[in-house]
Amino acid sequence: MEKSPAAGRFAPTALMLGNLVTGCSVLAPAGMLPELARGLDISIHAAGLLITFGAVTLCIGSPLTAWLTSRIERRALLTTTLAVLALGNLASALAPGYTSLLVIRLVMLAIGALYTPQAAGTAAMIVPTERRGSTIAYIFLGWSLAAAVGLPLITFIASRYGWQAAYGGIGALGCLSVLLLLLRLPAGLKGVPVDLKTWREVGRDKTILLLLAITMLQMSGQFVVFTFMGPLLGKLTGAGPDAIGMVFALYGVCGFLGVVIATRIVDSWGPYRTSLLFACLLLTGIAGWAIGAGALASMAAGVAVWGLGFASTNSMQQVRLVAAAPPLASATVALNTSVLYIGQAVGSAIGGLLFARELLHTLGFVAVGFVVLALILIVLTRPHRVAAAA
Repeated sequence: MEKSPAAGRFAPTALMLGNLVTGCSVLAPAGMLPELARGLDISIHAAGLLITFGAVTLCIGSPLTAWLTSRIERRALLTTTLAVLALGNLASALAPGYTSLLVIRLVMLAIGALYTPQAAGTAAMIVPTERRGSTIAYIFLGWSLAAAVGLPLITFIASRYGWQAAYGGIGALGCLSVLLLLLRLPAGLKGVPVDLKTWREVGRDKTILLLLAITMLQMSGQFVVFTFMGPLLGKLTGAGPDAIGMVFALYGVCGFLGVVIATRIVDSWGPYRTSLLFACLLLTGIAGWAIGAGALASMAAGVAVWGLGFASTNSMQQVRLVAAAPPLASATVALNTSVLYIGQAVGSAIGGLLFARELLHTLGFVAVGFVVLALILIVLTRPHRVAAAA
């Protein structure tokens, strides 16, 4: 295995920045739904389907590509995946219409589904066992940065220079990330091959199945609202693009802080207690949004608390799955990413139906219901098997 000191030291950062590109690629439409609707001459609901159909593609692609590519060396796999995301975003900037943009997005995300689970699995291979939890949480800072910096920038750029410019910016960032990953990630890393026996073992493990259900419910609840957060703020409070961008920034900055805190405490608290803490923050924030809907200050305050939990809850799910069954990590992390995207698809589809029917206040309370169910399942996963692993 080729591994320089610099490569070993900065490899987690290179993986984290790849998640930043992945997060921006997945979340981008949410930051510019009005611009996409106007530019493509479609409804807000139709623009939101870019997220829904993209999430369906991601949820199918994540386990399928994990199985098909499990024998490929990780640096080659991850850099190729990022290159596809970069080129896909550049192609999106040149798309002549809605149909072509949707097709490009689906093809791009079918390959891009690989990155997040494989990055988490690779992180577990390049650090000592005692640092595994904090390193995986650190890598998920990329998704927090995508919300903290990426979404506000996407909203700013799209509102002033058009949605094409926003996609072009993501593509350029992707090209830089590919180069960094090539320079910093050690060569020769290979995971345990994923085969049919692996999937059978996962299916027989009740704890893993409960953990996957938690991920789906948490993400479904968030994306009922998150997909349409910009238009909701506009309709309910009259907020303009700059105010909406500030709320996205607040969401992302708090998400970044949440993951930093989770990274610091998970090795001492354990993944279970850390997960429980941030799931409670997630519920509190979304409930604050629902109750305060119509008042910008109240909704922004809810978003801030919600932000503390959004990325940290998912990173803790990854840590808990790796700890619950280390030999199955390649499969379980891929499945967790898959059900995460199922949650996005379910949540954005439900949110789209409610938004189209002008049930704007209802969205928040539906989101709360999903997160309450997730919190109940987290408590149910406390038995000694999971607690010991945590």
